[in-house]
Amino acid sequence: MSWTARMIAIADIFEALTAEDRPYKRGKTLSEALRIMNIMKNNARVDPELFELFLRSGVYLRYAERFL
Repeated sequence: MSWTARMIAIADIFEALTAEDRPYKRGKTLSEALRIMNIMKNNARVDPELFELFLRSGVYLRYAERFL
């Protein structure tokens, strides 16, 4: 997968885990979503370097402040 596709995958997974507007499930808390994504990183389901950048950049916090 390209860099762009891997970045979008991380953002999409995070949004899907935390989304409150899904009729079939409740959204996960921020800590639950990050725990799940860390497991995915350890199991090579998401790009480890990009996931670490996702965390270090704080983009997940900006998203949480606005949407969670």
